[in-house]
Amino acid sequence: MTFKVAVIGCTHAGTAAVKNIATQYPDAEITVYERNDNISFLSCGIALHVGGVIGDAQGLFYSSPEELARLGVVTRMRHEVLEVDVQAKTLRARNLENGEEFGDTYDKLVVTTGSWPVIPRMEGIGLENIQLCKNYGHAREIIARAADAKRITVIGAGYIGIELVEAFRDLGKDVTLIDNMDRVMAKYLDPEFTALADNELKERGVQLALGRTVEGFRGTDGKVREVVTTDGTFETDMVVLCIGFRPGTDLLKGQVDMLPGGAILVDDYMHTSHPDVLAAGDSCAVRYNPTGEAAYIPLATNAVRMGTLAGLNLLKPAVRYQGTQGTSAIKLFDWNIASTGLTESAAAAAGLNVQAVLIHENNRPEFMPTYDDVMLKLVFEAEGGRLVGAQVMSKADMTQAVNTLSVCIQNRMTVQELAFVDFFFQPHYNKPWNLLNTAGLAAMKRLDETENAALTEQERMEPGTERADARTSDKYGVA
Repeated sequence: MTFKVAVIGCTHAGTAAVKNIATQYPDAEITVYERNDNISFLSCGIALHVGGVIGDAQGLFYSSPEELARLGVVTRMRHEVLEVDVQAKTLRARNLENGEEFGDTYDKLVVTTGSWPVIPRMEGIGLENIQLCKNYGHAREIIARAADAKRITVIGAGYIGIELVEAFRDLGKDVTLIDNMDRVMAKYLDPEFTALADNELKERGVQLALGRTVEGFRGTDGKVREVVTTDGTFETDMVVLCIGFRPGTDLLKGQVDMLPGGAILVDDYMHTSHPDVLAAGDSCAVRYNPTGEAAYIPLATNAVRMGTLAGLNLLKPAVRYQGTQGTSAIKLFDWNIASTGLTESAAAAAGLNVQAVLIHENNRPEFMPTYDDVMLKLVFEAEGGRLVGAQVMSKADMTQAVNTLSVCIQNRMTVQELAFVDFFFQPHYNKPWNLLNTAGLAAMKRLDETENAALTEQERMEPGTERADARTSDKYGVA
């Protein structure tokens, strides 16, 4: 059966969708519209490239127009789609090389237009050396301009901002990190973890300017020289904006259902509210499993999964999307950090009644020649103990523990179940009570203590009651 498929955008979600459509439906006529001159760029590797860890940026591409052509895909590079009419199933595009405009039709439309950095409207934003950090072109610009910059300011203390700060410090630059939150990586980590990260950055010579908002920029000879904030002015030779992303969905506004911020709403099979339009990746909202609500969480991992599903479910529902926990990780100098689901503060803001436990445990037995402290936090519902979030931080690489906890959250497991999951023991890697078992036991103890505290003194002391003389520390083998 021959039918026409138009795909708008070809980074993570688009590349995954196109490959699967071409494989599933060899007779499909697939046309890709991409306004850049490359596809499939792993933007998460920009900081590694800037810092010199990755010498050849070509390694950050995992597909190409040539590969898609071998699959029979027509890839129109440097083409921007100007408008889409989902009712008429038409689109209009412009060739950015020669300005030519033309129309096209489709039977199925896959929208993988991704996201774009938030660019604040403020005085001096157009000055030279104020850079974005998203695509291959941005990476080349950052590297070229950083070569002559002694003082670099990074605005935004999320993962991308933190990674760039480390890269610039490794290059010997004087780095200032500005954020309107009072701690770094606040979206991903609770204060116990960010305090360690803040301290590490300071010890590495990074100037932290937190809890203040950028109001504008000043320059000389057209180049940025100062960043003006609500609490001080900072001299600089270069600025990199890392303050977040917005979905690139203007083409479909008013034509499909979206969140107020513009993220496209899709069902479990990547279909939008229009039956012949699918969407995936950073242009979409996702089902956030800790809350069960649709949320905007632009991550490459989500994009690849959603793009693959868009291809598999193009004509009919086949494989269901399982939602996301927003699982992510970062390496900060010697620290390995990962998180999944809700932080304790985010859970409270979402209206969930939660409790949390924070444990310190060595990653393997003390009789081994070396071992490292691991800090692990679980966030769970106060009623029933359902896991909704976790964070880990250690000099040892314990980040895979968070992948395991992500699966637990996705499957709506409780801390009681986590406490007795079957994990292997081998002294090179862990202890007889696995770190996650230990955390589950500690969470069970916390729930028990809370229940006991809620009982009246009479109930606690009445002989024969179920809770009388409870000794949770003995009961669960944790102090």
